Amino acid sequence: MFDRSNQLAATKAETFLIGEELPVNRLGYGAMRLTGQPGNFGPYPEWEAGEKLLRRAIELGVNFIDTAEAYGPGFNEELIASALHPYPQNLVIATKGGINKPAPDNIQADGRPENLRRGCEASLQRLKVEQIDLYHLHRPDPKVPFTESVGMLATLRQEGKIRHVGLSNVTIEQIDAARRIVPIASVENRLSIAERSGEDVLDYCTKHSIAFIPYGSLGAHPLKHGAPLAEAEGTLADIAKQHGVKPNQIALAWMLRRAPNTILIPGTTTTAHLEENIAAASIQLTVDQIEALNQM
Repeated sequence: MFDRSNQLAATKAETFLIGEELPVNRLGYGAMRLTGQPGNFGPYPEWEAGEKLLRRAIELGVNFIDTAEAYGPGFNEELIASALHPYPQNLVIATKGGINKPAPDNIQADGRPENLRRGCEASLQRLKVEQIDLYHLHRPDPKVPFTESVGMLATLRQEGKIRHVGLSNVTIEQIDAARRIVPIASVENRLSIAERSGEDVLDYCTKHSIAFIPYGSLGAHPLKHGAPLAEAEGTLADIAKQHGVKPNQIALAWMLRRAPNTILIPGTTTTAHLEENIAAASIQLTVDQIEALNQM
């Protein structure tokens, strides 16, 4: 089903062991854009093109795909299964639960244990799997005690429905609290070369061998198309010119070098942009270039 002849590019990003046992290439794919617009709501209108894009990602060596129940909602997981099931043996799919999304601009945290169970079991069905490799709490719910939400994920893990538990949009204090309940394999927070307020969480995850999955790694907003970094100026553009690549590729290369536990999930709806993103794994930044980017 899959052409393995050019399954090389993403592997150049090296690997990280999620939960100290699942090896993934550190340049993955975020599937959120393969949904209706605006607001990633509804089914992707070019379904077959979406399937083709997902298969191309696998051909290029991507073996980590990020999705969520809220993307669609539900349609994104269905598209992944439609394109890739039965899955390649080494493919790791991460999904998320704990959000209700009745409209494109209406995103409601719902961390009630019963909702998390419902969401997990629905994701199992849509993805056509018996166990989800990595399941994130999409967002803490201020109306529900955080430990209750995490406690349900621990229960689902004990039942074998989740292999590894992750968190998203969390603080260091929340990660600490969660780790007292269940092992935390990953954290998915917003971080990019242009938006670094979350670097303290990244450093915490690096120290504790927790995968850090930065979303918005190209500065994109979930309700808007496009990557602002693509037309960047200054240091980013200068270094991109030196390498003969685009600024967004340098931004991804920097993220890969920022810490050994980062797993990137840039999203796109075009094959050309997908290949461009994955090619960033091959960019070798010099020490001076990394330092200049660090100082941006």
